[in-house]
Amino acid sequence: MTAVRAGGKSRRRGASEGAGGGRKPDGKSTWRRGCLRNVVLLVQIVALVVLIRVFLVATFVITSGSMEKTLLEGDFLIVNRAALGPRVPFANWRLPGYSEPRRGNVLVFDPPHEEDLTVVKRLVGMPGDTLEMRDRALYLNGEAMEEPYAVHAGEEDVYSADMRWQLRHLLGGPRADYRPTRDNWGPIVVPEGRYFMLGDNRDSSLDSRFWGFLERWRLEGRAVAIYYSFDRQSPRFLPWITEVRANRIATRIR
Repeated sequence: MTAVRAGGKSRRRGASEGAGGGRKPDGKSTWRRGCLRNVVLLVQIVALVVLIRVFLVATFVITSGSMEKTLLEGDFLIVNRAALGPRVPFANWRLPGYSEPRRGNVLVFDPPHEEDLTVVKRLVGMPGDTLEMRDRALYLNGEAMEEPYAVHAGEEDVYSADMRWQLRHLLGGPRADYRPTRDNWGPIVVPEGRYFMLGDNRDSSLDSRFWGFLERWRLEGRAVAIYYSFDRQSPRFLPWITEVRANRIATRIR
């Protein structure tokens, strides 16, 4: 047996190991420790996933055609919560984000007209903007906007009493003859701290034209990419496997 020196004294390696230096753990104890380690690891993983989903990113699935052709039914989105500041669960406040909403952003939010509903629309009006629609063309501060993403199905224009809320925000004040329609309304002025949201599918979107301006605190995040997509309308068996839209996967949202 080879001797080693430790602190100036020599001893034989292994002399204490076999002389009652401690009982060898039985299999049951080892199994319990292994289970405990696995439980701790699982808790850490779950906590990390929760933190990521609550404070950094979330997922969202498109279930209507209000944003076609930008977003299709069956698109699964990655939503950046950190950009605008995530809400703190069970508290009436949110952490600061690293950016502010910008005109043209596709945003996920909780609309004011229905509780427990999350929707996605495009931000077209910032605080202080003057907005107007004439024959389906959107005007921003008096100038026609270029909107390559906007889609019109050619349906007949209709008057909606739900749009009468616009009266108190008309440029120049309320008018007795104001009769807004889906494709002709305004000009209205966006108040401070509010935003105006439109769906890209202008003939088939329940948006700010009908339910009004959106408060900043209702914003959940910015839709940034599509991570999966399939044709929800397909009659084929298991469409989420057989009708995958591979060309839409991993595409950025603009």
